[in-house]
Amino acid sequence: MDAVAAVLFATLALYLAAGLVIGLSFVTFGVERVQPAPATIGARILFLPAAVSLWPIVLTRWLKS
Repeated sequence: MDAVAAVLFATLALYLAAGLVIGLSFVTFGVERVQPAPATIGARILFLPAAVSLWPIVLTRWLKS
């Protein structure tokens, strides 16, 4: 049972690490490519948690734009 928990925790940690990298780079560079309106600092702060948790969708949309 401990091995299953370790694998699940490692998978979650990798997902979170990838989300942080992609989320931070999206908020820094990609918001203006996906959304034509300028994003303020406050809006970027609000975008960050969603970009981290939904990073596969954010990355797909960012690459398509």
